Amino acid sequence: MAAKSDVFHLITGVWTTPAERCFLWMGGFRPSDLLKTLLPQLDPLTEQQLVGICNLQQSSQQAEEALSQGLEQLHQSLADTMAGGSLIEDANMSFMGQMALALGKLSNLEGFVIQADNLRQQTLHQMHRILTVRQAARCFLAIGEYHNRLRALSSLWASRPREMLATDEGNCEEISIAAQPSQSQFSAF
Repeated sequence: MAAKSDVFHLITGVWTTPAERCFLWMGGFRPSDLLKTLLPQLDPLTEQQLVGICNLQQSSQQAEEALSQGLEQLHQSLADTMAGGSLIEDANMSFMGQMALALGKLSNLEGFVIQADNLRQQTLHQMHRILTVRQAARCFLAIGEYHNRLRALSSLWASRPREMLATDEGNCEEISIAAQPSQSQFSAF
């Protein structure tokens, strides 16, 4: 299972393009976002199908919110663990204790990725149950086209000219001055 081998690889989406990474949620797509994207592609829908998809979208959003809140609590707990401890105590013992506690908390990250993957799978299975075979095929074609467009957007972004195009040279000078690193920024440390 990929989540157990390297959960950080999944969370950060190393294999994806920069534009795809903007839309990553716990190592993949948000099911509710997928439903929003697909809904216009599925016309005509019966009233029963529309109600089913709306209910699926609402339940997906609720599950996503619960997972996101849990992940945020894990992040906060991990940050508190890493920031905790006293400098006066035995430094080695405190450090090792913090690391052991942090590792235990990080193992929970795998559970969040697995739950998010299960939600994605359940959403796709429910969509398959709601839609006709033809609509489901159009749905999967639309998903492929959506990802192709994200990849194309990333390619365009990566190949854009790097220089700033500004009509006022004064603005360019101000920007370049502001972007230059300060030599004495951390001299007090």
